[in-house]
Amino acid sequence: MRLHIGGREPRPGWTLMNIQPGEGVDVVGDISDLSQFADESCDCVYASHVLEHIHQSAVATTLRGIRRVLKPGARFYVSVPDLDTLCTLMLQPDLDVNIRWHIVRMMFGGQVDANDFHYVGFNQAILYDFLNGAGFASAQRVRSFGLFDDTSDYKPYGNLPISLNVIATR
Repeated sequence: MRLHIGGREPRPGWTLMNIQPGEGVDVVGDISDLSQFADESCDCVYASHVLEHIHQSAVATTLRGIRRVLKPGARFYVSVPDLDTLCTLMLQPDLDVNIRWHIVRMMFGGQVDANDFHYVGFNQAILYDFLNGAGFASAQRVRSFGLFDDTSDYKPYGNLPISLNVIATR
């Protein structure tokens, strides 16, 4: 099974899990509770702009849960807002207030519903530390996954992607 957590784009060969029911969603559930999936049942897990929506105290447990469902050697494709990039953007002196507000919303979530809040932020060092602590064997930053048309490739202000895209191997 290839598990896509938090997506909205059904794709053949992928099981789509989302916290909100919707068209194409196969499993309604939360990234922080994968108890409905057996140990080592996933060939890969993909989560773009989902991990930041869980409470800080649940990050380590959530990553251990993702590792648990992955088969040995399988990959976790994770994308989160890159706080280093967003802070760099925010410090640009010539930005207008609307762009600054957009950057704030990328940091803290759009807050359009109860699930659209960011409780934790990541840069590469912090994310790698959590992945290592969860027992992942390796982690590699990539520019793009090339798997889904989603926020992992979002470049709202020029050619600077706002996402930290990492492939972690169990």
